[in-house]
Amino acid sequence: MDFDWSEEQQVIHDAATSFARRELDFQTASRDNTSEFSSDLWRKCGREGILGSFIPKTFGGRGYDMLTTIYMLEGLGYGCRDNGLTLALNGQLWSVQQPILQFGSEDQKRRFLPGLCSGEILAADGATEPEAGSDAMSIRTTATRCEGGYRLNGHKTYIGMAPIADFSLVFAATDPELKQWGLSVFLVEQSSEGYWASPPVEKMGLRTVPMGDLRFKDCFVPEANRLGPEGAGGSIFANAMEWERAFIFASHVGAMHRQLDQCIAYANDRRQFGKQIGQFQSVSNRIADMRVRLETSRFLLYKLAWEKDRGRSTALESAMSKLHLSEAFVASSFDAIRIHGGRGFVSEAEVERDLRDSVGGVIYGGTSDIQRVVIAKLLGLS
Repeated sequence: MDFDWSEEQQVIHDAATSFARRELDFQTASRDNTSEFSSDLWRKCGREGILGSFIPKTFGGRGYDMLTTIYMLEGLGYGCRDNGLTLALNGQLWSVQQPILQFGSEDQKRRFLPGLCSGEILAADGATEPEAGSDAMSIRTTATRCEGGYRLNGHKTYIGMAPIADFSLVFAATDPELKQWGLSVFLVEQSSEGYWASPPVEKMGLRTVPMGDLRFKDCFVPEANRLGPEGAGGSIFANAMEWERAFIFASHVGAMHRQLDQCIAYANDRRQFGKQIGQFQSVSNRIADMRVRLETSRFLLYKLAWEKDRGRSTALESAMSKLHLSEAFVASSFDAIRIHGGRGFVSEAEVERDLRDSVGGVIYGGTSDIQRVVIAKLLGLS
């Protein structure tokens, strides 16, 4: 593995950071306070090529390899303090665009990918249900065959982007008796009769990305909108989770780097008892721990991208990365508050928001507990 970035990769990374600072990093506290999603910022990211990163140029993307894509997304997270926006971008990339690219028909790729890459179309990943969270294969939404397609009936919950998505990638049972082998996947457009999306729900963090429910009542989906063969839903889900768990925290690693630099600057500037607080061992130890977390997180992330560039399966490594990066972001966000003291606790300083945003990471995409279960099973423990 060679992580010596090429000149081109460095330019792409630095351009993403500069773009984020120039175009995205403003009024974040205000938008967080009002739970406002900015479609304007989203389209800017599309025009900048963020949403087209690894998508082939044929379908409106940039055609980057995985290492370049991840390094770009890390740079984006360093420059953009809106963790909700960067998470939503990563969510669409790995949970929707990657499955369409890998399993979609030529027609589906040409219909959906260019608009997703440009930011003109927004999409949601409709997997989680009230009774199918960690137990993802217990999906109760059904898709019954009818003339020309399927009728969907069911309820999805805690779906990022659901309130504003133009379409959703929906997992449904075409043969409930077969459990995971009877699942199929559908690209369900918001304009479809019987498709209903709830208003956004209020939440602790990541407030700039809307979350809500989806309901389907005899919602007609043409057969042309089925993603992959009937019954392939379980395999598509496992594949999508492997990609999502691997890379959805790419921008949060950049945020961890920003946290570290901010804490070092503050510890060198803030004085108590006649000296810089960075000279106190309790403060310097926290900063040292933050750097260790950043470097271990980077290594896991880069190694995964290197593996994916070589077409390798990474189920174990993806679960390890998701577990470590999510827990590391929480720990470093908490350390950042303690280093800043009272200033870190008040919203005005925009330090505490990272902690609120980080907590969701130990839940979505499979909880930290589930990642440990996955890791144990893949290590041969029953």
